[in-house]
Formats: sequence, C-alpha cells, structure tokens
Amino acid sequence: MESTNFIHDIIDEEIAEGKYRADEIHTRFPPEPNGYLHIGHCKALIIDFGTAAKYGGKCNLRMDDTNPAKEDTEFVDAIKEDIHWLGFDWGDRFYYGSDYFDRDYEYAVELIKKGLAYVCELSAEQFRDPAYCGDLTHPAVSPWRDRPIEESLDLFSRMKAGEFPEGKYTLRAKIDLASGNFCMRDPVIYRIRYIDHHRQGKKWCIFPMYDFAHPIQDAIEGITHSLCSLEYEIHRPLYDWVINNVSVGCKPRQIEFARLNITNTVLSKRYLRYLVENDIVDGWDDPRMPTLCGLRRRGYTPESILDFCQRIGVSKSNSMVDIGLLEHCIREDLNARAPRRVAVLSPIKLIVDNYPEGKTEYFDLPNNPGDPEAGTRALPFTRELYIDADDFAQVPPPKFFRLKPDGEVRLMGAYIVKFASLETNADGSIKAVHVNADLETGCGMPADGHKVKGTIHWLSADYAKPATAILYDRLFTEENMNDLPEGKSYIDFLNPSSAEKVENIMVEPSLADAKPGDRFQFVRTGYFCLDRKNPGVFNRVVGLKDSFPKKA
Repeated sequence: MESTNFIHDIIDEEIAEGKYRADEIHTRFPPEPNGYLHIGHCKALIIDFGTAAKYGGKCNLRMDDTNPAKEDTEFVDAIKEDIHWLGFDWGDRFYYGSDYFDRDYEYAVELIKKGLAYVCELSAEQFRDPAYCGDLTHPAVSPWRDRPIEESLDLFSRMKAGEFPEGKYTLRAKIDLASGNFCMRDPVIYRIRYIDHHRQGKKWCIFPMYDFAHPIQDAIEGITHSLCSLEYEIHRPLYDWVINNVSVGCKPRQIEFARLNITNTVLSKRYLRYLVENDIVDGWDDPRMPTLCGLRRRGYTPESILDFCQRIGVSKSNSMVDIGLLEHCIREDLNARAPRRVAVLSPIKLIVDNYPEGKTEYFDLPNNPGDPEAGTRALPFTRELYIDADDFAQVPPPKFFRLKPDGEVRLMGAYIVKFASLETNADGSIKAVHVNADLETGCGMPADGHKVKGTIHWLSADYAKPATAILYDRLFTEENMNDLPEGKSYIDFLNPSSAEKVENIMVEPSLADAKPGDRFQFVRTGYFCLDRKNPGVFNRVVGLKDSFPKKA
C-alpha cells in the first residue's frame, strides 16, 4: 500500500544519506500468539508490511512466543490466516522468537562476563517496594548489584538447569539505578518459569523478557527498522542499550507510532480474552468482536479495513477514532460491490384483492442500480405477498408516505396499490392487509400520470424463503472505553442490543443459493452477510446509515 508518513520521511532521509538502499529496508511484524489479531494489530501489520512493500524491501513474520503462559498453535494459525486475508505475505521469512532462545542465553552470559548483568535475589514483592524500586527523587536499590561475575555465571547456569524455584532469582541488566527512566533501573532480563512451552516443551525453565529478547531477535534477522506502537517509546533506550552491548552485527532502529483507539471498542487482548472465556461473546470470531476473524465473519472486507487504516494515517500522537469511520468504509465498499436483494425482516401478509389467484409474473429488479453491468434478476409476483410491518401504519405519523388507510404506495419495481381493508386476528394483531392494484402501473411505470410518494419492498408469499437475521451493533455503549467513570468496569458498558436475533424473516428465492460469506444489500434495510458457521443466518454488517444513539 503506497503511503507517505513520518516513518517514511525518516527512511527517505536515511536512504538519501546512503545509510541504506531502498531494497535493503527490512521490517518485521511480531505478534504474540496468545490470542487473535484485532484491528489494532491490523494497523501495525499494515505499517510493517506496507513500509517494506513501498521500498521493495522485506518484512518478516515472527511469533513473539517468549512468554508461554497463554500461547498456542491455534493462535499462530489464525494470525497467518488473518494476514493472508488482508493481502500480505512474508514469503519464506517466518520465525518464532523461541527459535533464538539459545542465542538469547549466550548474549545474557556475554553481558554477565562484561559486568553488565547480575543475578538478583529480590522477590517480586520487593521489586514493587519503594525501598528497593525508588521514586523520582530516590534511586533504586539492589543489594546484589556487586555480586562477583563468576558467582552470577554459576547461578545463571544453575537457573537454566532448573535447580531453583520460581521467583528465587532473576537476571538483571546493570545499567543505572538512578535513571529517570524506570525501564533503565537495572531491568530484569531473565526469570525462572516452570511451564511447558508450546514449541520448546520442557527444554527451558528460564525465559528472556521481551525487552531483552526483542532487540536481539531484530538484530539476528537483519531488521533495519523496528516499528512499534507508542507505549514502547519509553523502552527504546533499553532496546538500544541491548543492541549496543551484545555482539550482534546489525543495529536496528526503533521508531514508534500512535496505537489505534476506536470509540465503543475495547482493544485490550486481556479484556477480549475475558469476554471469550466467560462466554459473554460467541468466541474470538463473534461478529461483534474487533478481531479480524470477527470482522470477517460479520462481513467486513479486507479492502474496507485497509481503506480505514489508510484514512486514519500514521502519527506520533494518540487519538480516538470514531468507529463510524470504519462503518463508513465498509458501507462505501459494499455499496459498490454488494448485490441488492429483498428481505422482509418483520413480515405481514399483503393480499392484492384484484390480482388473479394462481397467477405468477416476474418483475426485473437491478442487481446493483449503480452498476448497469451487474444485470438484473427476476422477482416473482403473486396475489399474496409479504411486506415489512414498519411499512404499514393504522394510525400513521405525519409525513408517513408508506401504506396506510386510504393511502397508496408503490410496490418496488411493480404495481401501485391502494389500501382496501384490514384483516385482524382475535387479539387485534394484523392478519393481512388488503389492497387493490393499479394493473396499468406494472414494471414501476406510471399510467396516465398516476404517481405516489412512497415505495416499499415486497416478496411473494408463495416463493419467499424463511431465514434468520442477527442485527449486530456496537458491543459497548460508552464511546471512550479507555477512560471509564470511577468505579466502573468495561463490563458495565456492554450493549444489551449488540446482537438482536430476528427469526422467521423472509428473503427472496435467489438467496437460497447464497454461500457462507456472501454479502448483500438488503434493500432499504442494510448490508448483510451469510454467516460462515450457522446455515440460514444472515449477519448485519452495518445499517444503511449510522443509527447508533450519540451521547448527549
């Protein structure tokens, strides 16, 4: 994806200075395989892959599996699928962070030998104690900072051999206990964990911290530019310190950009995992989730997501993007490509009294009014039809131009009909609305100047097929889910109307041949996608216009 932003400006300057050739630009996308990618990751991977593509360089895909607590091959496979779905590919450059555990260990030993790392015995509780971690006016304290090199080497080797319990020792980098950047106050770079790794099994019981392993991984792979979100800016001095103090030949440059924040959305993987594990949503691919697999199941296209990321751009300042922009992008995309079909979500019977019983005729309706090449399809018309309950009002409000007592309306692409009578059930509900048709107005053409203001959609009761629709909406009611009122949890703002199931809707017969993932515009209703997991269920991708209530 061609683009220009401050990252590309930096790279352009480096190329002009002769530091790199354009085709030497090498980036990486390093997702942690402990969950599914969401649209925030999408922005990052577009920046990583897109930057490499712009300069004719390369982008690696590397699984950051240095913390095995929640990692699984299920997530690895899903990440690959999502990246391919968006149209990107890493070629033969697929790696795991755990591939470098041996090298990480060697570089940790190198730091110890240089007097730049030591084994520490402070517990996790002591690390949080101000007496040891210090504050803005007091340096941190480490009683083990001057441990002899040989002693640290011995203890670190025994840590690797599994001689000590979790939490007994850590390996810390020896940098600056008085640094104003707390990330540089002798950070932990190794810890003991007795846990099975999804690829390494029980081989390792010590694991490198991300801030230590990541720059080494970048350097080993020859990455020139390590692009990451803004929360890592404070970690950049540590990234550079590691690169400059271990014997790797490559010196990557870390550049940070603002992460993506979207209204009415949670992008914390921890929070999303909670929704899944507590059955608040229907898995990672629930169509309400901001995960790429959830957006795909709902009916979003990769083109709409790429367009969204292109529109929001790349900046150094955090901001909140209105989810309405994402919805606009999918509307714009589907408006151009989605076939028009008729669906009646709340059907009531409409009987054309003066139309012959047993007769069927067909009216041609355009598949896409904006694209003549899309052609037409034939919709059967019979005496008994279905219309939407919202298109008839016994007591109409002002400026109601649909069907009403003594009123006339156009049946889309067919006849003008006039109200005749109302048939009700014993409980007063509508059994059928009776009308008479002006049979000289077929094919949507007026006869003798006969015109009406309203047009409604319809389906033949003899040919329509039953189906189910799920009207998906935003998962949370609060716009800024990053700044909630005191004492409130994000769970308190779940939208109770985020998934409204509507059974026994009626759809036109051509939809019987739809395949899972097919997208349509249901005329006058919205954009829908046939669910990939549940036969006969149409997911609402987005309405024809934004109807979500705004905060006063």
